[in-house]
Amino acid sequence: MRPSGRPAPSATGRASQAVLLSALLVAALLAGPVSAWAQERPTPRGDALPVREITLENGMRFLVLPQRAVPTVAFVTQYSVGGVNEHPGNTGIAHLLEHLLFKGTSTIGTRAPEAELDWFRRIDLLYDSLLAARVDEVDPARTREMEARLRALEDSARTLVVPNEFDEIFTRNGARGLNAATTNESTLYYVELPANRAQLWFVLEAARMSDPVFREFYAERDVVLEERLTRVETSPGGLLYETHLAAAYQAHPYGQPVIGWRSDLETHRREDVAEYYRRYYGPKNAVVAIVGDVDPERVEEWIHRDFGPLPPGERPPPVLIEEPRQRGERRVEVRFDAEPAVLIGWHTVDVFHEDAPALVMLSALLSGGRTARLYRELVVEKRLATFVGVTLGPGERYPRLFTIQAYPRSPHTTAEVEEAVYAEIARLIEEGPDAAELERVRNQLEAGAVRRLETNFGLALQLAGSASLFGDWRTTFLLEERMAAVTAADIQRVARVYLTSENRTVATLVTTRPEAVEP
Repeated sequence: MRPSGRPAPSATGRASQAVLLSALLVAALLAGPVSAWAQERPTPRGDALPVREITLENGMRFLVLPQRAVPTVAFVTQYSVGGVNEHPGNTGIAHLLEHLLFKGTSTIGTRAPEAELDWFRRIDLLYDSLLAARVDEVDPARTREMEARLRALEDSARTLVVPNEFDEIFTRNGARGLNAATTNESTLYYVELPANRAQLWFVLEAARMSDPVFREFYAERDVVLEERLTRVETSPGGLLYETHLAAAYQAHPYGQPVIGWRSDLETHRREDVAEYYRRYYGPKNAVVAIVGDVDPERVEEWIHRDFGPLPPGERPPPVLIEEPRQRGERRVEVRFDAEPAVLIGWHTVDVFHEDAPALVMLSALLSGGRTARLYRELVVEKRLATFVGVTLGPGERYPRLFTIQAYPRSPHTTAEVEEAVYAEIARLIEEGPDAAELERVRNQLEAGAVRRLETNFGLALQLAGSASLFGDWRTTFLLEERMAAVTAADIQRVARVYLTSENRTVATLVTTRPEAVEP
């Protein structure tokens, strides 16, 4: 999720960042008690925050929120382009770009710009010849020789690189949390700076947007391939997750991995990736949230100066394909030398649908903390599982999966865990949640809403995510009211409608360890 040498963020590669609706709301629901400081200070309604909205002629949107409590500023840039905008043949391109945009510009990260470009031309010509040789099934010894030459040319080009200079400039100026993330529907770049260094962001980010140089391209692509190997291909959880999505989505691009299929990653070309960037990563497709100790008037001057002249770019083509209705249970297995696990997913709706709030409340009732139904039943009382959790994903803009993940506790099996999950869902549908359960979830939601107002970074994530997804930064704040209005009958109804046997896809990790094979 970042170039080589950059530490990974704490979230796993397959988990969406908490800038999109479901992640924001579930994080709020799972939050602990509000700090005493937050309880004592007056808290405005989120949708009443004094956000200054600025839209440039090229379509780029900025949300500026002054917060004077600490002398720092959080910046979140969100592009509305991600895994769903890809297709077989170019999967993983958005995630690869996420890495490459830390490589610098024509003036940052190089000792000799013109000489470097000449190396790129030679490298890319050789790579095109190598691809053709692979397609034509040229003598393997010949292709190995070409691969060796390619590595040698890249090593020569690397002598002109100033490693990690883009990062180092930020670091020398006190930056924290410089990183990025790619989801199904967005690519984000974020950082926090001391308030007296805020202007630096405008200069560097505008340069990166308008003039990126994808140096060390094939080496960085190999970093992504290694990331895929460790996070998916040799990771039991990652492989189970990818297999489950591919089985659940047979038409919609949610079934594609955001990191990309290996065969696609192995054939990405520098010029193809650069063209994709030029088309879809322009101002027209970007939202920036700036939250912290800033002067809005000065910030607006910098915005117009640095981003106003940039060409708008274009929006990706709309995703029109719809997943056909599922008409029967699907089951897949992954065999691995690991502990057993099970993923159970049901097709539901997108975040714009009227049932979305009730589905989020349902997920919290089932797995939102140690007193939630599934945790209490499977982990605490029956001791069938070591973990059970619920997610809504893999995205937000299109119909999602309501997914329950569980790890059996030995000697119990995935079949026993499944049976217990279905029994608890049936009980919830029959009896409904009680008033105490609903009150617990609503209290957690309110606490999370307050907490999101505590940090510049959390606010910036929510502002950018809401504006990118809904077009209005206020929407996710207002959705909290819709959540509070969900009734017990609403929760029973959505569980009855969506959590059916014919609508579910089950992926099971079957251990290959001889001493622990399930019957």
